[in-house]
Amino acid sequence: MSRKKHVDEPEPKKAMRADQPPTDGFVTVVDGHFKSKFDTAEAAETAARKLKSAYPMLQIETYDAANKVRTLVS
Repeated sequence: MSRKKHVDEPEPKKAMRADQPPTDGFVTVVDGHFKSKFDTAEAAETAARKLKSAYPMLQIETYDAANKVRTLVS
């Protein structure tokens, strides 16, 4: 039985692998695992700081995929 797709139904989001670095954009890294992806460094930094304030015991970083650089959020 096939399911018809409605026009207003969003496309399924491709899941990001936590063990492989992304190739573009900016990502939050929590305890060494890639998590949320963002289009801008500022958005990733804001999300990382919010996580760090809520969970100070975690190691939170931002990752710039284009330059392959991690920045620790303190």
